Amino acid sequence: MHFRFLVRHRLRSAACAAALIIVAGSCDAAGNETVRVTIPSGSTFTTAVDSLSGAGLISSPRIFRAYASARRRDRSLKAGTYIFNRGASWNEVLDALTRGKGLVHTVTIPEGFALSNIAPLLGRALSIPPESVVAAASDSAVRHRLDIPTPTLEGYLFPDTYTFTEGTSARDAVRALVGQFEKVWKPEWDAQLQALAMSRHDVMTLASIIEKEARLAEERPVISAVYHNRLKLGMLLQADPTVQYALGRHVDRVLYKDLEVDSRYNTYKHPGLPPGPIASPGEASIEAALYPANVPYLYFVAHPDGHHEFRQTYAEHNEARQQIRRERRIGDRARIQ
Repeated sequence: MHFRFLVRHRLRSAACAAALIIVAGSCDAAGNETVRVTIPSGSTFTTAVDSLSGAGLISSPRIFRAYASARRRDRSLKAGTYIFNRGASWNEVLDALTRGKGLVHTVTIPEGFALSNIAPLLGRALSIPPESVVAAASDSAVRHRLDIPTPTLEGYLFPDTYTFTEGTSARDAVRALVGQFEKVWKPEWDAQLQALAMSRHDVMTLASIIEKEARLAEERPVISAVYHNRLKLGMLLQADPTVQYALGRHVDRVLYKDLEVDSRYNTYKHPGLPPGPIASPGEASIEAALYPANVPYLYFVAHPDGHHEFRQTYAEHNEARQQIRRERRIGDRARIQ
């Protein structure tokens, strides 16, 4: 979104010194100029009106305050973020400030979040039950349109920052996230799917694993190459994040007992890709899944800081693991001392 201006007004009085009014202009999807206003809790009606005047929404703060006073609506002010059309009437502005009309909620979906993380996040932001988000993410019509064979839209709820108006339903919120995924997907990627002999669902599944494995941006295409190479050779992917997904809970370290979990998402037991994505990948991970690095690696192991060692043979992989374990033990002893 392109912001045309930003005006910040800090209150001078001791009683309201902590309040800050932020006014920012932009355009909505239809091209109409809008103004976004954030009014923190504790702001006074007078200060809010003065700030709106500075943004060009109100021509005369004094007359507007008199107008609000005459209607006995100058005593209440609902804090929050609002979006106004540039030509909003005084009555519309007053309704927003005192009744909460036009309130919006901003929520950020981080990369690598699964539906189990997204549902409560959206629930808190929109004051709706998380269960309603899960239900909306099972929308059969959307799944059919996108040719998604799994029971939910897991992986297709694109990670980004969203602004929702007051009263947005779970269904509308989920469709906004899916809509953003469709906007991000590039037409040229469809040709790459054919070159890889993979479906979009396959790529999104692989991208979600890459998203969960990668800590460094430059490693994404290399991690992708390891999995592509394994798929070509018919090797088990042995991806720890898929086991965590199968367990249905986060574990700091996947143990040998965890590898026995009975699930199609357990890539230590079942060959090929799991049935679907295990999280929502960002654009960089999708691109890495589509364009893997040209390297021969089949294995990788992570250092404590998150970067990986990549190897071609199992013997080399074991040596790398042992070296990392030695480094970890040395580090543990140094911390104890």
